[in-house]
Amino acid sequence: MEPTSILNASGCLDALVAPGVARSLDAFVTKTVTPLPREGNPPPRFIETEAGMLNSIGLQNPGIEGFVRDHLPPLAELGVPIWVSVGGFSASDYASVCALLDDCEAVATVELNLSCPNVEEAPETAAELAHAARGATSKPLYAKLSPATWDIAETARAVADAGVDGLSLVNTIRGLALDPQTLRPGLGRDVGGYSGPALRPIALACVWACAAAVDLTIVGMGGVASGRDALDFTAAGASAVALGTILFSDPAAPARVRAELGVESIDRGFGSPAAIRGIARKEATSAVASAE
Repeated sequence: MEPTSILNASGCLDALVAPGVARSLDAFVTKTVTPLPREGNPPPRFIETEAGMLNSIGLQNPGIEGFVRDHLPPLAELGVPIWVSVGGFSASDYASVCALLDDCEAVATVELNLSCPNVEEAPETAAELAHAARGATSKPLYAKLSPATWDIAETARAVADAGVDGLSLVNTIRGLALDPQTLRPGLGRDVGGYSGPALRPIALACVWACAAAVDLTIVGMGGVASGRDALDFTAAGASAVALGTILFSDPAAPARVRAELGVESIDRGFGSPAAIRGIARKEATSAVASAE
C-alpha cells in the first residue's frame, strides 16, 4: 500500500453513481456483500446529529452471486483497485463468499466486516470468522473491527494469528437519537451505527493500540475530514485512511484530504506522510525513556 493511501469507508460511496469520486481514491471499498440478497432495515435509515451521523442500513445488498454478475464488471472498469467488503451471520457465510471472490481477478482485497452494529452478530469470534475466510481465499484479507471493546488490541492479535493481512479501524459504534417531538427513536430499527467527528478520538485510540500490538497494515477511519485528521491517524500508526461521513457532504474530499495531508507533512519538516507513520508512539516512548 502506498504511503497514506486514501480509501472510502464501506457503504459511504456508490462508485457506479459517482465514478469520478471513486477514481479519485487509491482503492474503492464496496458495500458489504453477504451470501444471499438482503433488503436491509426499515426506514428511516439516517439521522444527522450534532457531531456525526447515525445509520441503520442493515447490509442491504444483492447477494454474492448478483454482485459478481452485475456489479463487479462495471466496478472493474473504474481503473482503481477494488476491495470487497464481506459479511455474514456465521463462519460458513464468510467462507462461502470469500471462496466465490477468490477466482475474481477484479477483486484486489477482501475486507471482513466483523463488526456491523446494525444486524445480528455471528456466534463465532472475530478470530474464528477470520480463520474461516483465510481458509477460503488467497487474497489479501483485512479485518474491520469494532471500537466497542475494552481491549481491541487483543482482538487484533487474535485475527492476526488467524491469518489476516491488515486491519480496518474502526467500524461505527452503536448509538441512539430521539425525535425531538415524539421522543421516540428516530431510526426505523431504533439504534444505529454512529460515525463522524465524534468517533475520531475513539478510532485514533484503537489505531494507537493495535499498531503497538501487531505488525499489520492499518487503515484508519472514523471522522476523517481533513488532512490534519489523516495526519493524526498516520502518526498513530495507520498506513492509509478511509473517508466516510464526509463524502456525503463533500464528494471532492479525497483529493482535498490528500493535498492537505501533503502540506501538513511538509509544514512539520517531513518529506512525506510515510515519515510520520507511528511517530506519536515513537515520541511517547522517547519521552518516557528520557524521563527514566
